[in-house]
Amino acid sequence: MADFSSTLGRGREVAPEGSAGTPSGLGSGVANRGLRASAAGSVRGVGGRGRARVRGAHGQFWSALLTYLVLIAGAALTLAPLIFSLLTSLKTERELALSGPAALPASADLSNYATLFTDHQFIVPIAVTAQVVAVVTLGQMVASVLAAYAFAWLRFPGREALFWLYIATMMIPAVVTMIPLFSGLSALGWRNTFAGLVAPLVLGSPYAIFLLRENFRRVPAEVLDAAKLDGAGPLRTLWSIVLQMNRPILATLFLITVVSQWNNFMWPSVIAPAREWNVMTVATMGLQQQYSSNWTLVMAATTLSILPLIALFLLFNKQIVRSIGISAVR
Repeated sequence: MADFSSTLGRGREVAPEGSAGTPSGLGSGVANRGLRASAAGSVRGVGGRGRARVRGAHGQFWSALLTYLVLIAGAALTLAPLIFSLLTSLKTERELALSGPAALPASADLSNYATLFTDHQFIVPIAVTAQVVAVVTLGQMVASVLAAYAFAWLRFPGREALFWLYIATMMIPAVVTMIPLFSGLSALGWRNTFAGLVAPLVLGSPYAIFLLRENFRRVPAEVLDAAKLDGAGPLRTLWSIVLQMNRPILATLFLITVVSQWNNFMWPSVIAPAREWNVMTVATMGLQQQYSSNWTLVMAATTLSILPLIALFLLFNKQIVRSIGISAVR
């Protein structure tokens, strides 16, 4: 026990001497080696961080390059049919047969567009389509907003069950309900009428109600409670608060509805096959069947039907990008 204590005592004495480096130079050598190792480690650390930054910059460059290549390829695949349609519509039949659809036209020949309006009265399908799209879009927006607000914030028995039952109708294919709708509207005498074109589509869609409900529920409940304390009723709260805070998603839904109704083909071709009630898609299909070899005329009609949608997209471009950004942040 005495030896152990003495050993500990010597250890306590030696340790300070070694740490100070005064007695035998051993401590100073260790300290110098430590400093050199520290300096070398610092140099290696700086060099490692520099190489890591260089590798990170290279990785970001190649990642950005790959992203741009994928986006350019996607844009080319998306725009190629539109470009071919425009180029073909500006050619004569003879020029199309000699040069092909991808070649640039020798001169911009607008005779196909003139033929559409003079010989085929294409202004009628444009007017019918615009009226159908306006009525259906207005009806769907109003009905969807009211239904979504009710499912999101109003309390009534069976709200959740009714909502999910309605959303489940999205699983039913449209062709399944087409024959009962056609039979019912034909019995009412609405075949080849404007009412027959818009009646099954004018109310809210399950997709629109689901999309709006999920966005309306993100409005803070404290804001709605404050509006209620200030005396605002449900409609005033909906108009002044909920809709104002969800304008980007409303713009996106408006554009989706317009595009889907503008391109709708199946229901108008079934319920209104008469020429005076043809929409753009049905009239273009009629041109293709009647003048199957005259692709320049068909492509002119196709290009003409795309122009309003492009103008609409350019008009609501900022709102759509903003809604995508808000959805990504959420």
